[in-house]
Amino acid sequence: MPMNTDNHHHAPIDTRTRLVGLLGQPLGHSLSPVMHNQAFRILGLNYCYLPIEVADGDLETVTAGIAKMNFAGYNVTIPHKIRIMDCLDAVDSLAQAIGAVNTVTIRDGRSTGYNTDGIGFVRSLEAAGGLSIKGQAVMMLGSGGAARAIAMTLARQGAARIAIANRTAAKAHALAVDVNAQGRDCCQAVPLAPDALKVALRHTDILVNTTSVGMHPREGECPIPDHVLPGGLVVCDIVYNPRQTRLLNIARQKGCRLVEGLGMLVYQGAVGFQMWTGLEAPVEAMFDAISRVSSPK
Repeated sequence: MPMNTDNHHHAPIDTRTRLVGLLGQPLGHSLSPVMHNQAFRILGLNYCYLPIEVADGDLETVTAGIAKMNFAGYNVTIPHKIRIMDCLDAVDSLAQAIGAVNTVTIRDGRSTGYNTDGIGFVRSLEAAGGLSIKGQAVMMLGSGGAARAIAMTLARQGAARIAIANRTAAKAHALAVDVNAQGRDCCQAVPLAPDALKVALRHTDILVNTTSVGMHPREGECPIPDHVLPGGLVVCDIVYNPRQTRLLNIARQKGCRLVEGLGMLVYQGAVGFQMWTGLEAPVEAMFDAISRVSSPK
């Protein structure tokens, strides 16, 4: 539902403006500033979201300075999501288990780190599929940072079973061991071979692609062979450029329910928004803002 934003002028920046930032390098075409500034505008909040490129060696100095300024908090992206943990006063237990922080709040000069990626994914699933994760059997493709955040969160939110398939079997196994130790004992690695996938997918409710296969400029590719995908699954792709990946197109043809990657991006942002402002995020407006940005990276 497009929103008419003409009558929402941005408040002038003054001494009472609360700042929020995105720390990373390079930031390129990040969608977070567009999304959050639109959300602040819609709610008439005196907040401003800034992209802040930070070189590796400067992270400590920059975060120490930010904690003493009028920042409500910030997001953290590549390459600082792990290193940032050493620069904070406290780290939430889920972020600790994931081993990475993407969202920081600052209260009275104290910085606390969280990881909202997995929660963002779960909320996007609930919103798009009307699904609860509790008791579901999930298969994940990939075992990188996003996979780790999602798997740890799903284990703590009560997924019945989590299977992880990855090109490098050892990585999938290592992640499964970690999830069982720090999340809940519910996770196993499965081979990425077509026959093994076919069998595993018969016992799966939700399939999640956390790899970059299918992302621009590899739009033509699918992380699994077309023929192994059964109908009746919920299929999620965290790739959001393009919005309709090859995997989602095949899933649609087989009558599966689809969850686009843009949802995870918006909902992980919405969780941070609520932490910084104390208000419910205007999710529709955030979707609207980033859908209008023509070529997201």
